[in-house]
Amino acid sequence: MKKELEEFLDYLKHEKGASPHTLAGYRIDLTQLAEHLAERKVRLSETDNVILRGFLVGLYERRLTKASAARKLAAIRSFFEFCVRRKWIEINPAQAIATPRLERRVPAFLSEEEVGKLLAAPSSDDALGLRDRAILELFYATGIRVSELVGIGLEDINLEERMIRVRGKGKKERLVPFGRKAAGSIEDYLRVRPEFPLKLGASALFLNYQGGRLTTRSVQRLVHKYFKEAALRLKISPHALRHSFATHLLNRGADLRVIQEFLGHESLATTQRYTHLDVRHLLEVYRKSHPRS
Repeated sequence: MKKELEEFLDYLKHEKGASPHTLAGYRIDLTQLAEHLAERKVRLSETDNVILRGFLVGLYERRLTKASAARKLAAIRSFFEFCVRRKWIEINPAQAIATPRLERRVPAFLSEEEVGKLLAAPSSDDALGLRDRAILELFYATGIRVSELVGIGLEDINLEERMIRVRGKGKKERLVPFGRKAAGSIEDYLRVRPEFPLKLGASALFLNYQGGRLTTRSVQRLVHKYFKEAALRLKISPHALRHSFATHLLNRGADLRVIQEFLGHESLATTQRYTHLDVRHLLEVYRKSHPRS
């Protein structure tokens, strides 16, 4: 299965534009399956839904969460569908396996007051502090992903129009607006950007202290640092700023489909998972809107 797996990953990378994170996840999930088949001396063409169910049962016995099982099953389905198209097998054995029913959890998000504390945390006395404030302001102003932020180049930002071009999943591009506060923070950072030791050809908007492009991991550490400094909850991810962006827009009356465009979601159902209306807001809307409230 090694040869087929490599061809599948190559297809995802070059034809589907899958991100490095997605490719790494698919490689881990399908390598586990390949090891399962090898241990039982089952060839790819001999794999059926009974074998796949046995693989998943083994994962459940190791306390695999339903979300992880659903992700692995999605990877397996995609792989076998690719194998069918390549005529390596006749049918997709994973199609007969039902996806585990997942609990719908409301994503963690910050209140407007908490966001204010977070955005005020970076220092304005040095270049790194100004860079960090611009990063946090842009996150909250646009709702972009960490991977999208680190990919922004100088040529992607238009301060006059207050628009930024980002490349999302599948390398799909979209334009996202941002506000005056974020624009001001970015202008402050750009004034001190020449203080970073610029590497030849460094076109990234946000640079690390060595003058290279920031990585997703370094941005995640940066956000966690300011969560701590602002005395906010620590058991939430930088993605909470994306959730906060969507939730605050919705709470203030923005249309869900507009938020969908901002976030770069293909499905409106995905956008609904990123938003949350608290009971107080729902009661307020009800009292203002219902004729007999």
